[in-house]
Amino acid sequence: MADHSVKELFNLKGRFAIITGAGQGIGLDVAHAFAEQGANVAIWYNTNAAAVKRAEEISAKYAVVCKAYKVGVTEAEEVQKAVDAQVEEFGRLDIFVANAGVAWMSGPILGSEPGNPDARPDLSNYERVMKANVDGVFYGARAAGVHFARQHTQDPTFRGSFIATASMSGHIVNLPQLQSVYNMSKAAVIHLCKSLAVEWAGFARVNTVSPGYIVTEIGNFVPLHQKQQWHEKTPMKREGYTYELKGAYLLLASDAGSYMTGTDIIVDGGYCAP
Repeated sequence: MADHSVKELFNLKGRFAIITGAGQGIGLDVAHAFAEQGANVAIWYNTNAAAVKRAEEISAKYAVVCKAYKVGVTEAEEVQKAVDAQVEEFGRLDIFVANAGVAWMSGPILGSEPGNPDARPDLSNYERVMKANVDGVFYGARAAGVHFARQHTQDPTFRGSFIATASMSGHIVNLPQLQSVYNMSKAAVIHLCKSLAVEWAGFARVNTVSPGYIVTEIGNFVPLHQKQQWHEKTPMKREGYTYELKGAYLLLASDAGSYMTGTDIIVDGGYCAP
């Protein structure tokens, strides 16, 4: 008889997870959560070479295999080759977390002088945000989904788990900062994953986590007075911490969430509730 104890439902022993954007912040804490529950983990990073040391620390702390790989998530072929190589190395793929993303820092799309054609921002930041936040998720899903489907064919009891980091910004319009492109990118991630949940229902679960304002390196550029406005708009009157997201990702990655697909978990201190 299957063991449906809480301890076993959250157990990831013997499973393999790939986590993008895991050199720091949310992705790194998710890597710790999965490794603590017994999973072997591949940490993907782009520019943060400290990920190599972080992976070594995870391996030593939890007695699992954790390795860091430099992978550009905005290049489809690079993502596919990395996934294929790591599946061959680890023998399987159980969980893929598409967490890598970047912030929008250009303000309104018409610039500070909306009536002045010469003041419009160029498209470089738009392209950067969409490539990382949307294309990167799609390329990860495309590469991981093939292995999920193949493994299900080999073992009909197998179900993969694809999790993308979205944002509460996919549900609301942020103030005081103006970031329509970022909001659009995260709404696209949520809807993409809901759609994939239907497409992949036979062999994998697909879900998203939508953090609110979280203390991470990606927000270091935001001035204190703006963060204070965020706090005032958040019922819990503060930003969240990355460790407060561990439970959501672990639920979606493990058998504890085996009947969850097409779901978006909002972790925002109540921001979206009113």
